[in-house]
Amino acid sequence: MRADRLVSLVLLLRQRGRLSATALARELEVSTRTVLRDIEALSAAGVPVHSERGRHGGFALLPGFRTELTGLTHDEALALLVAGSRRGPQAFGLGSALASAMLKVVDALPESQRDAAARVAERLLVDPGTDLLARRQDADDIPGPIAAEVRRAVLSGHRLRIRYEAVDRPPEWRTVDPLGLVTVREQTYLLATRAGADRTYRLSRVRAAEELAEPAARPERVDLERAWQERGRRFRTGGDQVTALVRVAPEHREPLVATALAVLTEEPDAAEPGEPGTHGWLRLEVAFQDARHAEWALWQLAPHAEALSPQWLRTTLHDRATAVGAHYRARS
Repeated sequence: MRADRLVSLVLLLRQRGRLSATALARELEVSTRTVLRDIEALSAAGVPVHSERGRHGGFALLPGFRTELTGLTHDEALALLVAGSRRGPQAFGLGSALASAMLKVVDALPESQRDAAARVAERLLVDPGTDLLARRQDADDIPGPIAAEVRRAVLSGHRLRIRYEAVDRPPEWRTVDPLGLVTVREQTYLLATRAGADRTYRLSRVRAAEELAEPAARPERVDLERAWQERGRRFRTGGDQVTALVRVAPEHREPLVATALAVLTEEPDAAEPGEPGTHGWLRLEVAFQDARHAEWALWQLAPHAEALSPQWLRTTLHDRATAVGAHYRARS
């Protein structure tokens, strides 16, 4: 770990010039005392780092010194810079490792391309924190030690003991066989088996983790994409799921599909005689997580979507619209 930090320290000085001990400590996420010890170690190893006193002083490398990192093309380096520019740094608890890798990527470029690549990367944004409606995409807050312990067990193929806090339940210890980690919209999940049964754990609900010495009972190879899709399908077809038949205007199909768990069927709607304003609409059978989800989703799209069945959903939406209308009539 210290060797990686020393390399990162050298790269920081290479790319940014003179930096104070405080600035280096902030970048490397260590104490200033650790930075001073690292500077001494670099000097002893022959790296030409020197200190400059005064108000704008700090540590710097002698001009012309550079490390060698070859094998990356310009586009490969740009791809890594873009991938790590926004959300990647927190994936699987590898933030500090990715920050160090980004320094090495930039340093690997020829000097003539280094500034250009950084400027180009600023023009590309991957998965921003909010969408066009300013809805936040909140990331899971996962303590680094827990993420690291889970990651080690996954990669080493060892069993894992976790203290897991399920929704509306107190935390309890469980021993699982980890299969892999999946990050979706800034939420990280551990795919595992427990006593042979598939289990999915949200990493932000893991309160403690311990890698065990015994090997995990798991297949040698795993298709995480397929495993994730199968678990998603089972989730969508279980619990309090509600299926509704919905008529929707074409321009509002995407918002409906985006909030639904699944679209089961879809076809052009054959409007009944005497139903103006629905020509060209679509008829979809969609699945929602529960009754509240179905009511919320269709209320958001009114009057551009209509629940055709079940009847209780039509009645609920009708009663809600009646109550809202009465409220505003009384105050007009």
